[in-house]
Amino acid sequence: MTTVASAAPARDTRARLPITDVRWSTVLAPLAVGVLVLVAWEWVVDAFDVKPYVLPAPSAIWTQVTDHLDSIVKGARVTGRNALIGTLAGAVLGVAGAMLAGSFRFVDQMAAPVVAALAVIPIVALAPVLYSMFGAAVDTGRIIVAGISVAVPVYLNTLRGLRQVRQVHLDLMTACAASRWQVVRTVTLPTATPYVFTGLRVASSLAVIAALIAEYFGGPIGGLGKSITSSAASSNYPLAWAYVSGAIVLGLLFYVVTLLVELWFSRHHRPS
Repeated sequence: MTTVASAAPARDTRARLPITDVRWSTVLAPLAVGVLVLVAWEWVVDAFDVKPYVLPAPSAIWTQVTDHLDSIVKGARVTGRNALIGTLAGAVLGVAGAMLAGSFRFVDQMAAPVVAALAVIPIVALAPVLYSMFGAAVDTGRIIVAGISVAVPVYLNTLRGLRQVRQVHLDLMTACAASRWQVVRTVTLPTATPYVFTGLRVASSLAVIAALIAEYFGGPIGGLGKSITSSAASSNYPLAWAYVSGAIVLGLLFYVVTLLVELWFSRHHRPS
């Protein structure tokens, strides 16, 4: 008796770049919309003779970008460094706080009003206070502002993810005499991970915005926020918009990098 076995194709377990998970339609569609918006923007400025102090034309902004590219890149490095440090510190603080709040009810109850207060603190009021505390010659105040902007959404999203763990899974781990760390590693964290990355994607762009706004109210010279203020004060509005464009690119870069890390993590930890 002859048995014919059909072998299933071997699964490719080699690591691939997460960019392969992104559909081209999700990239081309926003680019097409962006081009249409720029064309319409240029036409409106030319057709209605809009003054530069109201809205410069994209062509004028692009001229300033090419003429001051080195300055824009240098400012983006300063703002990006503060935003990056704030993102990492805020993410660690948010995840750690959510883990504590998810494990101990009294911590959750005590942290709720604190998180609510941090969520509504205006950056315009916090930045000058931090500059007076830590000094205006260092970037500590800007980093703290960015960190707070990140910690709140990361904390809230992580805590929501931790609460999605089903009780039946926890009961099963208890029946198997699993330790607290084993429960966290095999049940809690895998359930909460998508929510953590959702918070990070939102917070990564907020960190850039927070660091940028904090630069308006003092601190060391440098950064895109200071450059925007100086350009607007000298009535060079196309140059101010050029620095704004640099800030937009920086925020998009933070968002895309966070998204790629999320795609890589989901592929690397995908169940077999």
